[in-house]
Amino acid sequence: MTFEAAGRLWLLAAVVALVAVYLVAQRRRSRYAVRFTNLPLLEQVAPTRPGWRRHLPAGFFLVMLALLVVGFAQPAAAVQVPRERATVIIAVDVSPSMEADDVPPDRIGAAQAAAHDFVELLPAEFNVGLVAFSGTAQVVVAPVTDRDALRAGIDGLDSSTISVAGTAIGEAIDASLQAVRTVDVQASEEPPPARAVVLSDGANTTGRAPEAMAEAAAEQGVPVDTISVGTVDGTIEQGGREQPVPVNGETLRAVADLTGGSYHEAATATELRDVYADIGSSVGFRTEQQDISHRFIGFGLLFGLATAGTSLLWFSRLP
Repeated sequence: MTFEAAGRLWLLAAVVALVAVYLVAQRRRSRYAVRFTNLPLLEQVAPTRPGWRRHLPAGFFLVMLALLVVGFAQPAAAVQVPRERATVIIAVDVSPSMEADDVPPDRIGAAQAAAHDFVELLPAEFNVGLVAFSGTAQVVVAPVTDRDALRAGIDGLDSSTISVAGTAIGEAIDASLQAVRTVDVQASEEPPPARAVVLSDGANTTGRAPEAMAEAAAEQGVPVDTISVGTVDGTIEQGGREQPVPVNGETLRAVADLTGGSYHEAATATELRDVYADIGSSVGFRTEQQDISHRFIGFGLLFGLATAGTSLLWFSRLP
């Protein structure tokens, strides 16, 4: 936390001085009371002393002053604020290998469930788009703030979404970059702050080189976070036989490194949700210093009310 007017904090010295004066006054008061030596008579003629309660209003009052001084110094704190026009593209591999059930219910089903959770984490004003890829890539849902359209697009993902077999990670990145340029009328000339999240289970097998597309993304300032989903024991049934489809994340790791994104591995549905949650906490935000003096002023007013309330309750007067 920083202070825009830190010099005003010197006023806290006055609050400390008031504490010292109050303590001295209490000590002097107790000395005068002891001079009345006939203690049995004192107990009969003097009202019952309120004990610790008499100090509570004073304590609340001093805390109130301290909080108001801190608020007067204009404190500021770093706050994450959604970036205007922020855009996130989710690219999901729908190739046949994503039907492997080593990540229950299967890889693509786990990816859909986690994608839904991810979308819920993002601020409502974010534009979010959906890309599906296999041997080629296509934009399923252009970047929108309409979450219902996005949810419908995610639910519709399966291995029949793309008819061309293969894993075209490079094409998925290119389709994501093209989707970013369609966000609004100024996106082609002034691209919005964007990020892509690519989920796959294998290495690139067709299409343009992922490294070349990753370099293009880096030039456009679009980090690509990648998620490798699955295990080395994954299999699918193909032609009546079990076909091994072990996960391979080397290409995805290289893409993340080239674009300044992050690479994650998810071998379970829970891990996949955690990965999306981790990415969701960092995308599309900027950190800025914001004035938080209202917090201290608000708490100060509460302590002021507590001062008045306790004084009226126990002593029938305002302090």
